[in-house]
Amino acid sequence: MNEAKEKTALCTSVGADERQSVQNTISSISALDTEINHPDENSPENFEDILRQMQRMSDPAYLHTVSMNELYETVYQSRPPVIDGLLYSGTYLFAGAPKVGKSFFMAQLAYHISTGQPLWNYEVHQGTVLYLALEDDYQRLQERMSRMFGVEGTDNLHFAVYAKQLGAGLDEQLERFIREHPDTRLIIIDTLQKIREVSTDAYSYANDYDIVGRMKQFADKNGVCLLLVHHTRKQQAGDKFEMISGTTGLLGCADGAFLLQKEKRTDLNAALEIVGRDQPDQKLHLTRDAEKLTWQLNHAETELWKKPPDPLLSKLAAVIAGDTPVWNGSATELVALLGEDIQPNILTRRLNVKAGELLNEYSIEYTVKRTRSGSFISLARKAV
Repeated sequence: MNEAKEKTALCTSVGADERQSVQNTISSISALDTEINHPDENSPENFEDILRQMQRMSDPAYLHTVSMNELYETVYQSRPPVIDGLLYSGTYLFAGAPKVGKSFFMAQLAYHISTGQPLWNYEVHQGTVLYLALEDDYQRLQERMSRMFGVEGTDNLHFAVYAKQLGAGLDEQLERFIREHPDTRLIIIDTLQKIREVSTDAYSYANDYDIVGRMKQFADKNGVCLLLVHHTRKQQAGDKFEMISGTTGLLGCADGAFLLQKEKRTDLNAALEIVGRDQPDQKLHLTRDAEKLTWQLNHAETELWKKPPDPLLSKLAAVIAGDTPVWNGSATELVALLGEDIQPNILTRRLNVKAGELLNEYSIEYTVKRTRSGSFISLARKAV
């Protein structure tokens, strides 16, 4: 075959693999289809290999696996943080005692993300927000938002006070919203209990794990953050996150959790503890503004660890700058351009791994295609 083919995983499986780009999956299928319909006439064994692979995949006992080499040779979809160091794509629990100020915190998150304004000292990535305020009404939301932020609004923040339950139409409602607002970054469901299906087994580990698992599958598929507001129990626990109402199945399946607590209900001070897969554990000390009812950051118990700049990416950023917003060429040519003492295939693998960082930190889009002569690389500065 003369045309170049992008190296991607053949299909998306259930689980973390769903984070890979749907675009990549489609490209793989298209490439496979091209090979079947237009096989290289000089390589009849190529056609036979494809048929053998298709027969393997049609076997009911087939298990799709990815080798370590294939893992490094694949570019996976990048998702920037929603709030740097604080909130990422995925499914999170936000728990606290009743009337502790969770809904006001949700309103604050929704407003800052929809407007792109920094939250305390955390950088925010702007996008559309859907806030399902299922324990409120529109008059109360109007009063709350105007007291907190004034009357200058935004079309990027959408409210709903009613939604269907999970498994009874909620999935379709959220899918449609995202189709209509493709820049959606955050969906808040306040509260989790409002969208749970009625079941005699509602509070078993399996049921808790399943409901968060379905929410996580949705969030991963659509590349958004789902924030599920939930309550805590009165009983104390050695691990404070075990105070989250329900079984450990909720936290076990979630990507992370926020726990908002006060020592006394009348206090204006509170502690926000954070655990998650994609960020370091944190404890933030907050104070509630008595007039505006917004939460202000007093201090964090630990400084956030920041990844040092990658010298290779810094060199690339210098190349794709100014009069050279686009570069195309082979991996060998890029090695020579950068003056790096590195094998071309190793450079390609490093860029495959760092593609998300290159896009998020330097606004450079990286694509690679496999050809018979090697890797063809394209680097382009993304328009801001």
